[in-house]
Amino acid sequence: MALTMLDFSPVDRRELSLAELAARHHITHADLIRLTEAMIEAQLALIADIEDADVVFQPVDPEAYDPYATDPEAVHAAWTLAHVIAHTTASSEECCAQAANLARGVPVTQRMRYEVPWQRLTTVAQLRHRLQESRRIRLAYLQAWPDEPHYDLTYTPYKTPHNCITRVLAGLHHDSGHLRQIAEIVRQAKAARMAPAEAANPT
Repeated sequence: MALTMLDFSPVDRRELSLAELAARHHITHADLIRLTEAMIEAQLALIADIEDADVVFQPVDPEAYDPYATDPEAVHAAWTLAHVIAHTTASSEECCAQAANLARGVPVTQRMRYEVPWQRLTTVAQLRHRLQESRRIRLAYLQAWPDEPHYDLTYTPYKTPHNCITRVLAGLHHDSGHLRQIAEIVRQAKAARMAPAEAANPT
């Protein structure tokens, strides 16, 4: 049975590493393509019935924390849908770009990340375009793999070495970690839209 979505909970609970998860499921290059398609579809489904106002809606998130924020006031600011989508797509595109080099036998020694400025994403159409564009970019990198990938070549972004397979999985794992956040922002945005109508028509 072909994989559609991968359960990353064993990795989240630190029961398995990404390499062990990949080995358990016998993840192949073809699986990475299917998993990438499935992740994009999952994200598109979460924003299927939102409105333009929801894209820039400022949610409430007591756990918001961005240690990489350049503006001190933004460190604990809750992210909008635009911000989350720009962030997740950029991260997975970087992982796929690095994986393509590793697969081709080219050492990776630095970051390869570009994030579309989230402030430019203000409509549903733009958000969907960003996801579709990311799909195209990521699949293009995956199509750049040779027939015999260099699975032995690794890149160590933090403490754990990643080969071409686990590097793509790292991006998908990161995407997966933001799915609940996307769903919660959508929930809050819809509730905020309903509130004025309920106030105008009390039962």
